Amino acid sequence: MFSGIIETLGEVVAVAPENGALRLSLATGFPDLALGESVAVNGVCLTVVRHDPGGGADFFVSPETLARTSLGVAGVGTVLNLERAVTLSTRLSGHLVQGHVDGVARLVEAIDDGGSRRLTLSLPGSLRPFCVEKGSIALDGISLTLNSVGPPDAEGRFPVGITIIPHTWTHTNLQHALIGASINVEVDVLAKYVERLCHAYLTPSNA
Repeated sequence: MFSGIIETLGEVVAVAPENGALRLSLATGFPDLALGESVAVNGVCLTVVRHDPGGGADFFVSPETLARTSLGVAGVGTVLNLERAVTLSTRLSGHLVQGHVDGVARLVEAIDDGGSRRLTLSLPGSLRPFCVEKGSIALDGISLTLNSVGPPDAEGRFPVGITIIPHTWTHTNLQHALIGASINVEVDVLAKYVERLCHAYLTPSNA
């Protein structure tokens, strides 16, 4: 479990295909990683399969993860957001983030707004029931607040508005994102549970 507060930026130093999967080697800057530890890499919960005291670590990226996230386009030199798992004594400064990506957004617009950045992203229509104004969302593992949620377009995708404060902009890889970039999305897990529980009240017998 994570909080969506990015600890540092890691850099991809090697990418090795393995039978449809990938072994992703990163310079993490974490000298005390443990084998089997979970780390959120651009919002994706991955397991450390090799590490060294210098902060280097390897992560196995399964075909399922490659199909559902943007990690498949990461190459040598790509900068990724990193967060280690929370502990029971950690302050929950963001929100509960599982590291289980629900879809991939596209960056549509980024406007400088007095030091902050106002971003517009296009999300898959299937995620709209879980997005509400002033609700929480994780983008590439960053805990953020939705400023606006727009109606779906002809393709079924819908826009959301996000404000990025200067600290978040300079301490995450959003500063490197280009228009059209793919960004991992995890909606609020509490919203998913509520939506599922409400199905019992929407069946024909209860209509």
